[in-house]
Amino acid sequence: MRSFTQGDRHIDVLKDAAAAFYPGETVALLGPSGAGKSTLLQIAGLLEKPDSGAVIIDGIDCEALNDSERTRMRRMEVGFVYQFHHLLPEFTALENITLPQLILGRTSAEAETRAKHLLDTLGLKDRGDHRPAELSGGEQQRVAIARAVANQPKVLLADEPTGNLDPHTAERVFEELLRLVNEEGVAAVVATHNLELAARMDRVLRLTDGHLVEEEVAVVEVDS
Repeated sequence: MRSFTQGDRHIDVLKDAAAAFYPGETVALLGPSGAGKSTLLQIAGLLEKPDSGAVIIDGIDCEALNDSERTRMRRMEVGFVYQFHHLLPEFTALENITLPQLILGRTSAEAETRAKHLLDTLGLKDRGDHRPAELSGGEQQRVAIARAVANQPKVLLADEPTGNLDPHTAERVFEELLRLVNEEGVAAVVATHNLELAARMDRVLRLTDGHLVEEEVAVVEVDS
């Protein structure tokens, strides 16, 4: 459960919103703006604490961890992708993917090998020495995805990862994301407003009135 107070108003954003996510699956998270999707992802990613309830990752109750343990758990087991790439502008694509690994304690050689593999997997083999400003929007977002999975997390949390891209580029990025999730065996939770993309994921959860409800999404195609 997660609540907020605005002036004299008490708002219950999440109420018994429970779900389990499994390795290698993609889960779409739907809901209108303001429904609490980002709050749910922040809690699942250990960036916020719920007012009540628990976040369990790989059998570990994260609510029982102290701040330093939560930080390490987040770095090791959770990857984040946002609508905007948030890459470090002064570093190359390769360096942006290498840095999180170095922070976790990998050697430079190990981190660079892993970063090059991810760039190759995402079709960016020849873009590793380019800084973000030298990359297209789709390339920047693919680098952000590579950075998010660089430390081989158990779960990938993506908040509107294609929301800032044109339809063609969004399709390319989404396809690469699905392929990487399958290859890495990570559980991916993707908040999106795009019903066509949601229908191509393994499961769909809708956040309604603070509750998570599993549903099927039917995509209607119109041939004009």
